[in-house]
Parts: sequence; C-alpha cells; structure tokens
Amino acid sequence: MNKYDQIFIEDLKCYAKIGIFDWERETKQPLVINITLDIQKIKDITDEIESTVDYKSLTYKINTLIEESEYKLIETLGVEIAELCLKDEKVINAIIKIDKPGALRLTKNVGVIISRSKNEN
Repeated sequence: MNKYDQIFIEDLKCYAKIGIFDWERETKQPLVINITLDIQKIKDITDEIESTVDYKSLTYKINTLIEESEYKLIETLGVEIAELCLKDEKVINAIIKIDKPGALRLTKNVGVIISRSKNEN
C-alpha cells in the first residue's frame, strides 16, 4: 500500500535560456516538465484547497522560476524545481522530469529525472 497520496503535473511547457553553448543562451528553448509529488495522505479532507497542495499556484511558481532562469544544465534546473516543490509543508518527495526536445539532432528527446525528498540527509 502506498504511504503517500500523489499529485502530478504533466507536460508543463516552458521556455528557458539553458545550455552550455553560446547559441543556446541567445534565445529561450522549449522544455517539457513532468512532476510527481508524494504528499501527506489526506485524512480530514475539507474540500478546501488548504487540505492539499495548491498545484495551480505551484505551477505558476515553477513556470516563473524556469522563465527567469539562465542555468547551463537542466540538472541544476531540476534540483531547483524539486527544492521549490519541497517548500510546501505537505510535499514529502518530488520527482522532476525535464525533457529538452531537439537538444540533440539525432534524437527525439533528451532529459533528466531528479528525485528529492525532505528526508534526505
């Protein structure tokens, strides 16, 4: 049995100046973000947003972080997104998948998966 409830945000399309090459830093590139959050089991649901994670607000914060970022590595961006998610007291674990379509000419997609937990040392 799962110890947590989960919230997911699927295929969040964002644009960021990201990459190690000068040409990558000249214009924003598309990224596709998928997020899975393990949250505390909802016991006394009140049918109010305070009972859970406000994923609309969180998505806005994530999009703002991405749009304003200028990281070289998608790994760094993934860690920053995970840490942002973990700031919510109800989030226990965050798994962030970042796709950078078109990054390699001979592939459909490349990306990273970053997993972080509040319980990590």
